[in-house]
Amino acid sequence: MQKNSVILEEERLNSAGREEKPLIHERHRVFPAIFESRNHKRVIDVAAGVGYVAERIRDDSSVQMFTNDIAPTCLTNLRKLNIPVVSYTIDNAFGGFPFANDSFDAVIALATIEHVIHVDEFVREIFRMLNPDGCFYVSAPNYASFLYLFPLVFSGRTFHDPLKPESKYEFYAHVRYFTYQTLMEYIPQFGFVPEAVYLPIPKHSNHYKTLKERSRLAAWGFRTGMSLMYRMSPRWASEPILCFRKNFQTKTPFRRVLI
Repeated sequence: MQKNSVILEEERLNSAGREEKPLIHERHRVFPAIFESRNHKRVIDVAAGVGYVAERIRDDSSVQMFTNDIAPTCLTNLRKLNIPVVSYTIDNAFGGFPFANDSFDAVIALATIEHVIHVDEFVREIFRMLNPDGCFYVSAPNYASFLYLFPLVFSGRTFHDPLKPESKYEFYAHVRYFTYQTLMEYIPQFGFVPEAVYLPIPKHSNHYKTLKERSRLAAWGFRTGMSLMYRMSPRWASEPILCFRKNFQTKTPFRRVLI
């Protein structure tokens, strides 16, 4: 992960009003519900940020929760939450995450893989530290979704505009541009088997709440439209969360879950 990503993350986290209105995405609220009945006992959230997901999992389940990050503000917040944190870089050309083989039942990497330069080593290390039936929950911006395609087609601009404050971080920090389909094809190269995709419908994110404050009708239309598109295909979702199993042998059909 590039050093400027950490600098930009620090700027974003310490911007005015951050403490008053934390940046909540739909990907945060779906945990630990998407664990379903998989009976995870030891879980790590890599690049855990300020701990929105880790805190929810710790408070709502009996999981032994671990976290990782390198940004100073994130580390401070995770320690305040009293959640075990190990600070190490996830972007290492030689791997070397500080955990033994088969250390965890699940690894969570939300909106993380798109920041990683040495992405093959990143996925290999996650595979190594998962137990033989472990789960990898991964999400990334889906650049084939309507959210990204519409502005690209109609404005002719890049996905993230370096001149706009709201997208400056993504422009400089994102180094990998995945789609739902490329994630589905890429991750299995390392021994994972796709088990399910979770599609968070608009409900509690800052974006949805702001839209609802402006117009309840617009918010209802947005939520309904997204739900219909997700039912057609996961490829239209802006950030689907995929669950991959390590060495998964059971022949169960791949599931699509609106949540």
